[in-house]
Amino acid sequence: MYDKIDKIGKSKIQHGKNNNRIYLMSLYRNDYPSIINKMEVLAAKNNYTKIFTKIPGWAIDGFQAAGYLREASIPNFYNGEKDAHFFSHFIDHSRSVLDSHQREQINNFIALALSKKSEPLTIEYNSQFKIKILKECDIPKLNNIYWKVFMSYPFPIFEENYIKKTMRENVIYFGIFLKNKLIAASSAEMDVTAKNAEMTDFATIPDFRGNNLSLVLLNEMEKEMRRKRMKTLYTIARSYSAGMNITFAKMGYMYAGTLINNTQISTKIESMNVWYKNL
Repeated sequence: MYDKIDKIGKSKIQHGKNNNRIYLMSLYRNDYPSIINKMEVLAAKNNYTKIFTKIPGWAIDGFQAAGYLREASIPNFYNGEKDAHFFSHFIDHSRSVLDSHQREQINNFIALALSKKSEPLTIEYNSQFKIKILKECDIPKLNNIYWKVFMSYPFPIFEENYIKKTMRENVIYFGIFLKNKLIAASSAEMDVTAKNAEMTDFATIPDFRGNNLSLVLLNEMEKEMRRKRMKTLYTIARSYSAGMNITFAKMGYMYAGTLINNTQISTKIESMNVWYKNL
């Protein structure tokens, strides 16, 4: 059901039919440039239609020579110093294509989000809502939210063992409670070595949408990431979700690019917008 995390040499990849792609999540220097051909072989074997990569600047020339196209870049991604670049190879050309309506809709949502950056930021919420970092005892409630919000997801967030494993490693989960009921959640996936964190997995149960709870969560997440001495924060947000793009823009994140037909969420492949913030 889910794409799996794997290794090519010491480099970390995610791949499978769920997203119908390979995602090079972290590139180990000694695996370059041979990893480019190895991913092509793996993609051909499994009939994947896209190879999506997150790479440092020293690897750009090799990936460009192999036909990869830059879709986004995040300045100061690694230890607050070196940039990260998202390069993709569309094995099936049709996956690289957006029709005029899709392109217009994405551009309109980006423009709308950017227009909100200059507005005064106010973060207000019901005093009955309590925000906290989630613990292992909260995992069943967290899984319940994800089941209610997402029909499908690119990572196995519906499985308690997966949440427990990531919670013990490098992911901090945040939640908003009304009395004893978890009504919204999110997570920060930290790369402690490179001092960056992905702000992700935002979910609010339908009855409580419209309360700006994602903004409340993101504000709290940022405070914790500063305490953890992270230097760059980023997200890969659904391009057709005006609310999430606006949330990040309001919090001062910069638009970095759009990943075309990149991620399977709620049963279909969607394009994603990359936003970042240097702390």
